[in-house]
Amino acid sequence: MRVLHFFKTSFPDSIGGIEQAINQIARGSQLLGVQTDVLSLTSNPCPATIEIDGYLAHRVKLNFEIASNGFSYAVFDRFKQLAKQADVIHYHYPWPFMDLVHFATRVKKPTLVTYHSDIVRQNRLLKLYQPLQRQFLASVDKIVATSSNYVESSKVLKEYANKVSVIPIGLDKTTYPKPTLEKLNYWRQEVGEKFFLFVGVLRYYKGLHILLEAAQGLDYPIVIVGAGPTENELKIQAKVLGLKHIHFLGFLPDEDKVALLTLCFGVLFPSHLRSEAFGIALLEGAMYGKPMISSEIGTGTTYINIANDTGLVIPPSDSVALRHAMRYLWEHPQESTTMGVRAATRYKNHFTAEKMVRSYVDLYQDIIS
Repeated sequence: MRVLHFFKTSFPDSIGGIEQAINQIARGSQLLGVQTDVLSLTSNPCPATIEIDGYLAHRVKLNFEIASNGFSYAVFDRFKQLAKQADVIHYHYPWPFMDLVHFATRVKKPTLVTYHSDIVRQNRLLKLYQPLQRQFLASVDKIVATSSNYVESSKVLKEYANKVSVIPIGLDKTTYPKPTLEKLNYWRQEVGEKFFLFVGVLRYYKGLHILLEAAQGLDYPIVIVGAGPTENELKIQAKVLGLKHIHFLGFLPDEDKVALLTLCFGVLFPSHLRSEAFGIALLEGAMYGKPMISSEIGTGTTYINIANDTGLVIPPSDSVALRHAMRYLWEHPQESTTMGVRAATRYKNHFTAEKMVRSYVDLYQDIIS
């Protein structure tokens, strides 16, 4: 069996949550006899094809972007070539340009789409896009949501309930590097023995401005790993608020990130909008056995983090509630440790890459037959 994944970005050019999910599916499914191609756009497609973890990543020139929607002239021909070789085409939504490529190339192959998120921010453009969106989702054989929470809260998915399956994103801990003792000691010296951790791209929906408001009046070290569009304004906000216990570390290599996940006291995930459909970094916190704090936004974040079991869940955009939650975990270390143990157990029971990959391969076989 050969599967073609199609999304606007992928490893190694981008390392966000959807890209991580594609990588985990692609590398895991090869162990079950699936050949995988991944097609994406990049500003510098040289080389055009590279091998990553046993699968082929094909890259074509990104020509321009409108409202985070990448466009490419060359991708039509490349998609058509790769689709002819494939038994299944696996789309990753949202990416409106992908819908256009799907119809323009008229490829007749079994198809499924992993529905990672509703379109939340571009409301005006969404109205223009909706006819194409409906036609695209109606045309694919299967739609996969990453959590039952998202199926229940998405107006779009409710329209296609008869073809929706739920396959949670899973991670393979063995693919993460093991930090050296020297690396662990380095970060202990840099940020201390006890600290909260946030990991992720610094985007508008991550709720970090709420986290900084919540940090007022607390002296707990808070480590922020990641870079992104809101980085400068967050640093300005922290300076204005006089927050000297916030550590902005920027983008870090995986070994450093894993070292901080290993050492941290708890994981903060204050995303406050539905653009945060799942939360890979939150799942990483569970995988490393950490108590978590997240917001109830009707998405997969509350499928990963169960309130008062694996961590604490607060209302979105509520800095006071977030402050109280941080204080509660900090002042109740034994209970926090117990929550972390439960989080690790939940990861093993529901969110391993092995479970995810097996579910997808079974679905591939189902839509082929």
